[in-house]
Order: sequence, then C-alpha cells, then structure tokens
Amino acid sequence: MVIGLELQLLQPQVRASAGELEKLLHPDFYEFGASGRKWDRSDTILALTGERPPAEDAPASAAEITGIRLADDVVHVTYLSRRDERSAHRSSIWLRTGAGWRLYFHQGTLTQVS
Repeated sequence: MVIGLELQLLQPQVRASAGELEKLLHPDFYEFGASGRKWDRSDTILALTGERPPAEDAPASAAEITGIRLADDVVHVTYLSRRDERSAHRSSIWLRTGAGWRLYFHQGTLTQVS
C-alpha cells in the first residue's frame, strides 16, 4: 500500500495537483532535498505544482524500491529515482493516521548511477 502511494508521488498528474499532494503529505511533512535544502509541506506543494511536466519519454522512475515496517503505523521506503540525467537515493517515512497513510519525512541524495 505505502509503496503504491510513494510511486503516486512520482506521477506528473499527482505532482501537479495541490489537492492530491495535501492528501498524501502529513501536515508536519518536511524534506531534505537532493539540493541540500530543507522543505516544509507548503513549500513542497508550491514547488511540485509549479514544476514543468517531464518530457513524455523521460518521466521519473523508481528502481530497487523496498518498504520496511518499523512499527504498526510506520513504514520506511527506500528507492533509487531517475529523472532526465539525475539519479538520487530516496528515503521516506510514512505514518498511518486517522486520514490514512501520509508521508511524514523524505530525503533525496544525488548519486552517480550508470
């Protein structure tokens, strides 16, 4: 379930929808981006909805995706993302809330992958 939600966040139509992002991101969400910047929920929603759509032949992809349950209501997801010429190791913490599973924390670290 949580891996499916994580993959939704890579979809251009989800990234372009503030309403969809609000459903997926925990109210206390924050991220350490691949750029080194710390992002809060509102900054993230603003940035994602303002992204230029990826070229049809170069959407974001995920490989080596795994999910580990840390507690009944906590799942840690890791994967390798690729978009255009950029690759990053990704790590996400998902919490189950009264509103369902929500992304609480995310970190991206740029990497060289051939």
